[in-house]
Amino acid sequence: MRNKLLSMCCGMMVTVILATTTSANAQTRDEPNLHSQSAVLMSAKSGDVLYDKQANEKMYPASITKIITGIMAIEQGKLDDVVTISEEAVDVVGTSVFLLEDEEMELEQLVQGLLINSGNDAGTAIAEHMAGSEEAFAEDMNTFVKEKIGVDDSHFTNPHGLYDDDHYTTASDMAEITRYAMQNETFRDIVATEELDWEGEGWETTLYNHHQLVRDHDEITGVKNGFVSQSGFTLVTTYETEDDELIAVNLNAPTNTAIYNDTKLLFEYGMETFDTKTMEEGRHFEDLDGNEYILEHATSVTYEKDADLQFDIRNGALIIEDDDHIIRSEPLKEVVDEQAEKQAERPEEKDDELTFVDRLLQFFHLK
Repeated sequence: MRNKLLSMCCGMMVTVILATTTSANAQTRDEPNLHSQSAVLMSAKSGDVLYDKQANEKMYPASITKIITGIMAIEQGKLDDVVTISEEAVDVVGTSVFLLEDEEMELEQLVQGLLINSGNDAGTAIAEHMAGSEEAFAEDMNTFVKEKIGVDDSHFTNPHGLYDDDHYTTASDMAEITRYAMQNETFRDIVATEELDWEGEGWETTLYNHHQLVRDHDEITGVKNGFVSQSGFTLVTTYETEDDELIAVNLNAPTNTAIYNDTKLLFEYGMETFDTKTMEEGRHFEDLDGNEYILEHATSVTYEKDADLQFDIRNGALIIEDDDHIIRSEPLKEVVDEQAEKQAERPEEKDDELTFVDRLLQFFHLK
């Protein structure tokens, strides 16, 4: 059951206590028991991890690798570029959109084939267009996820996720990568596409999104599934709530059914246990001494429903605490009253003028 957030009283107060218990009988749900070897549930707005099962363990990603390939093509490529398909792309094994050698196709359509139908051939074609080869593109992938997104525990050797012993990630890294990618509207639109008419030289059909939950539930906004025997079943999913978007990553589940059930359990746990509150950019605060501050950047915090949040101003920062500890500290910009500053400066200017006049009078012996 979804719960509407209570509005935050902040304004001209120093400490605000926010009671978030939804009812006298509200209880947090027990953590889910998952089949997946590794999993994480994250708030997209706050970046807070809500559930963690071996989330930093090295795992093989399979086709969820294509999340990185897709967002790189969208951000760093020109979607209206015409790509000529190579023999190497045509010969890639696994899921395909049946590209033909020397066929020409716009980059945007290849990204659609990559993310909706999980085309490995599309992944190779994108990599060759962007970097000249799969190997060079893989180097760019590793640089991108480290320097652009800030994750350190992943290493990729290809654009599609076919098994390689040195091609690995973690559930935690994939959640961060997905959080980043879902901020791009083009990426969001593609991974939320339920079906798409496909026209290629070798294949004319309707593509149906390989992510089952995208097709079945409006609240599911993406993103990608995967499977190779060495990785088991992998799945990255985003779920839009009233106040947030939850990211679930499940890696190495034994069956397709198990990984979808694990994902549903994670979302149920997240919805029943946590709320997210967002404070918008420009919100004003005042401390006990009358100093005014402004929040320069929007900030979000995710917390358990039965927690009492406390908002305090300390040393020019907004401190957000729950019952046990500080969960967020956001710097604030002090609001300077320019008129008050000018008034404070005027007596000094007047004193200087009087001193100068006094000196003149003394010079002419009139004082």
